[in-house]
Amino acid sequence: MKHSLEFLQTKELLSYLTSKRKTQLSFIGILMIFGSFAEVASIGLVIPFLGALTTPEALYQSHFFSPIINYFGINSPDQLLLPFTIFFIIAVIFSGIIRGFLVYVTIRFSHDVGHDLGMNVYQRTLYQSYSYHANQNSSELINGVVLKVNTITGGVIQPLLVISSSILLMAGIVAALMFVDVVTSISAFCLFGLLYLAVIKLTHKQLRHNSGNVAHYSTQLIKSLQEGLGGIRDVLIDGSQDFFCKIYKDSDIPLRKALGDNTFIASSPRFIMEALGMSLIAILAYSLTLTSRGFEYVIPTLGALALGAQRLLPSMQQSYDAYSKLKGSQASLTDLLKILNQKLPNFVGQPPEEQMPFEKAIELQNLGFQYSTDTPMIFKNINLKITKGSTVGFIGETGCGKTTLLDIIMGLLYPTEGEILIDNKIIDESNRRPWQSNIAHVPQNVYLSDSSITDNIAFGISKDEIDYEKIKSVAKQAQISEIIESLKDGYETFVGEQGIKLSGGQRQRIGIARALYRDANVLIFDEATSSLDTVTEKFVMDSIGSLGKNLTILIIAHRLTTLKQCDYVVEVISKSKLVKKNPLEVIRNEKNDIF
Repeated sequence: MKHSLEFLQTKELLSYLTSKRKTQLSFIGILMIFGSFAEVASIGLVIPFLGALTTPEALYQSHFFSPIINYFGINSPDQLLLPFTIFFIIAVIFSGIIRGFLVYVTIRFSHDVGHDLGMNVYQRTLYQSYSYHANQNSSELINGVVLKVNTITGGVIQPLLVISSSILLMAGIVAALMFVDVVTSISAFCLFGLLYLAVIKLTHKQLRHNSGNVAHYSTQLIKSLQEGLGGIRDVLIDGSQDFFCKIYKDSDIPLRKALGDNTFIASSPRFIMEALGMSLIAILAYSLTLTSRGFEYVIPTLGALALGAQRLLPSMQQSYDAYSKLKGSQASLTDLLKILNQKLPNFVGQPPEEQMPFEKAIELQNLGFQYSTDTPMIFKNINLKITKGSTVGFIGETGCGKTTLLDIIMGLLYPTEGEILIDNKIIDESNRRPWQSNIAHVPQNVYLSDSSITDNIAFGISKDEIDYEKIKSVAKQAQISEIIESLKDGYETFVGEQGIKLSGGQRQRIGIARALYRDANVLIFDEATSSLDTVTEKFVMDSIGSLGKNLTILIIAHRLTTLKQCDYVVEVISKSKLVKKNPLEVIRNEKNDIF
C-alpha cells in the first residue's frame, strides 16, 4: 500500500510536466537506449580485441569476422590487431560520450523541471486567498517554494532519470555478458540484485523516518531565521541572541543528521559490492584455469566479464543510490503536492479584466463573518451603505473587527453570510478581481522592498512602465517630495529591507504615495497616518481631500483629529451593531480616546 502510494505520488508529480518537458523526456529516453547499445558494443568488442592480442590466428579463421577481414583487405593474422584496437577505442569513446551527454541533459532537464515546479508552486501560493495566507506560516510557504522544490529536483526528478538510465544500461550489459557466459552472467546479476534488495529492505524504514525529519526541520530552520532576523531590533535590545541560536541549533542538528544518514545509506553498499565483484572475478579466473579450454578462451572471456562487472556494479549502485534519494524525499514530495494541488483562480493567465464600474454605493446586506467553523462569529446581520464620494471613519474598541470589516469590503475575506454589493451587483468570485482594481490600501505597517523609493511607490510595476512625473506628483501629495529630493540619490535612493533606512512616518507617506499612484476610486487607510505628526497628517489629508469628490475614502483611526474631514463615523459597537455618528460629536466625547 505504501509503495503504491509512492508510485501514485511520483506519477502525479510527473503530470505537472509541461508538454515541452515531456518531449524532452522522450528525447532523453531515446538517448538512454543509445547509451545501452553503446555499452553492449564496448563490452562485445573486448573479446575480439583481446583475441587479436592473444590468438589472432583464431580470429583470422573465424567465419563471423571474415566479411570484415575481406572488406579491409587483411592478408595475415598479424594485421588484425590495429583495426580491432581502433574499433575498440572508437566504441569505448563513443560509449563515454553518450554517457557523458546523457548525464549533462539529465541534470539540465531536472533543473529545468525544478524551475517549472518552483514557478508553479510560487504562482499557486501567491494566488491563494488572504484567509489562506492568514492561516499559514510564511516559513512553511517559503520552504515549499525554495527548499522543498530543490529537494524534489535532486531527490525525485534526478533519481527517476538515473534509475531509468541504469536499468537500460544494466539490461544491455547483462545481454552482452550472456553472449560470453550465460550462467556466470545471470548468477552474478541475481546475486548482486538480491543483495541490493536486502539492503533496501533493511534501510527503507530509516529512510522514511529521515524523510519526515528533513521535511519538518527544514521548515523549522527557515522559521528560526525569519523570526530572529525579522525581529532584530528586539533581539538586540533584549539580548536574546542565544535563544534564537538555540532554536536554529535544535533544527539544524537533526536536519543535517537526517541528510547525512541518507547520504551514508545511499553510498555505503558500494564498498561491499565492489569487494564481492573483485572476489567473483578472482574465483572465475581460477575456475577458468581449471577447465580444459585454452589460454585463447580464458583471457578474452575473463576480460569481457571483468569489463562487464566494472560497468554493471556502478549502474546497480547508481540505481540504489537514486532509490535512497527518492525514498528520502518522499515527505517533501507529499508536502509539495499539497501546494501543487491548490486551485488557481479562473482569471490566471487571462488578459487583465477591466475595472468594475463604481458609480453609486458600497452596500453590506445581512453580512456575517467568521474565520473558521470552530471560531465565533465576528459579525452577524451587519447592514451598511457607503455612498460613492463620501469619506467614512471607522472607530471601536481594539479587537472589535474594524480591520476585518474593511478586509471584507476589499474582497480579501469572503462573507460567511450575506452579501457585498457594488452598485447593486453582488461581489463574488467572478467579479472580485475587477472590484479590487478600484481599491488602494494603506496599512499601518507599510511593506517596503529593499529597492529604490521609485520602485516602492510604483510597487509591482516594471521599470519601463513607470510614470516618473506621476511619481513626483503623488510624492508631493503625500508630503514627502521635499525629503526625497533632499537625498543624494533622490527618488533612486534605496530604502533598505522593510524600509529600515526611513522613519516610520516616512514609510507611511511612501505607502500613501503608492496608493495615490494607483488612481483608485476607493482609498482605504488602516491607521495609515498614526506615525505622522499632527501638522503633516493635516497636510496629507487636505491633499487627499482635494483629489475630487468622486474619491471614496474609508479610514480606521485612533487619533480623533483624523476624523475631522469625515462625512460621518461608523462605530463598531458589537458583532451585530454599527452606529453612524457625526465626527464632531465623536471628537467632543472624551471617552473616545480609547479608540
